[in-house]
Amino acid sequence: MDQLGLARLQFGITTIYHFLFVPITIGLAFLLAIMETIYVRSGNEDYRRLIQFWGRLFLINFAVGVVTGLLQEFQFGMDWANYSRFVGDVFGAPLAVEALVAFFMESTFIGIWNFGWDRVSKQLHLLSIWLVALGTMLSGFWILTANAFMQEPVGYKMVHGTAQLSSFGALLTNPQLWVEFPHTILAAYLSASFFVLAVSAYQLLRHHYPELFQFSFRLASIVALISAVLVIFVGDMQASHLRTSQPMKLAAAEALWNTTSMHAPWSVFAIVNGQAQKNYAPVQIPDMLTILAYKSLSGSIAGIHQIQAQYVQKYGPGNYIPPVAPVYYTFRLMILAGILMLAFSAYAVYLLKRSRFQDKRWFLKTLEWSLMLPYLANTAGWIMTEVGRQPWVVYGLLSTQKGVSSTQSVPMSDVILSLVIFAVVYGAMAIAAIYLFRRSIHWGLNPPAQQPELTDEEMFLGGSHG
Repeated sequence: MDQLGLARLQFGITTIYHFLFVPITIGLAFLLAIMETIYVRSGNEDYRRLIQFWGRLFLINFAVGVVTGLLQEFQFGMDWANYSRFVGDVFGAPLAVEALVAFFMESTFIGIWNFGWDRVSKQLHLLSIWLVALGTMLSGFWILTANAFMQEPVGYKMVHGTAQLSSFGALLTNPQLWVEFPHTILAAYLSASFFVLAVSAYQLLRHHYPELFQFSFRLASIVALISAVLVIFVGDMQASHLRTSQPMKLAAAEALWNTTSMHAPWSVFAIVNGQAQKNYAPVQIPDMLTILAYKSLSGSIAGIHQIQAQYVQKYGPGNYIPPVAPVYYTFRLMILAGILMLAFSAYAVYLLKRSRFQDKRWFLKTLEWSLMLPYLANTAGWIMTEVGRQPWVVYGLLSTQKGVSSTQSVPMSDVILSLVIFAVVYGAMAIAAIYLFRRSIHWGLNPPAQQPELTDEEMFLGGSHG
């Protein structure tokens, strides 16, 4: 593995790890705000204990997410110096706004919310959590503004070989941003809802405060169902946008090697051989890809070979085909996880209407395991989005190979050493996060002083304490 491969591996691992926590943070803040609104309006003090329970899990997730996000910043200057110089003027504005406005807004009002119980009025305390929820959304917006530029560059001019910001308004109206941002936020709401569903199911199976955890179960079920439907709708818009913005990514996601003239089938599954550039044992739905891309039965979908030829003419000699198999399979993993979450949330709402969900212990146990679904969907979606853009780090402007730091400025040994250090640090954070999550979930709504001591086996494998 060369310098480029090591740098990509390091950034990919650290970004995926960081993205495990971001959607849960955004979604949990929103759910906490809804819960506290109901608490303030109802005056039911038992809801306060439930909110504080979910608040502990939110704070653990937020803290680990912040730490993992900070470590990523060092990689831009270390592993991707050429990229940072090329795009720094464009990236500087949205990232500065994210840090100075959104992140400080989150941090300030998280402090008020966490330490303000009985110190500020209920109305101010409620306002603080809604501002935290708004801050997490704004943070995601500004990060995605920067990412959307990498997917579809707008609002820039080239000066001495670097991209210079020419229109901040163009960044904010980037078409890629307005299909990417709602999809990400709705996916965050769906992710947090399944987090709440899984933990609530765990508590209900053990008969821990069933009335309160029924409340969080109901809320999460409804938000999950609404979010799942909207995620599919917005995701369809995003996929349609790829046809014009990144046709190669769309072709790779479908392993479509040659252009279809009119009626393109959607590939449900196939064995993709990227080296031979062939698909084996395909299972297809006739015309579905054309319908998804054009919302009609007519329309051509460009194939990988034809797009490659076009790009050679446009950008010069080179291989512009991304790793097709990973893009193809991660796209289907994301879809599968999304369909399962839609089905589970719909069934949960159905059982709620019939007031029978507590009788379905098999379903509650299934929901415990469904916790992995949003993590799989988010990770697969990120891999599909970023790997499908290759070989570009800024689409059509800067190749990934040219964005990496030179071996003269950053020797390969330094990249290897930093990769090992990051692996150790992230591994330690993973152990700490799992420990804290498990401990808080086992505590439930009771304060730690009232809990019996947990053994290591109970802490990590599960116990019977409420």
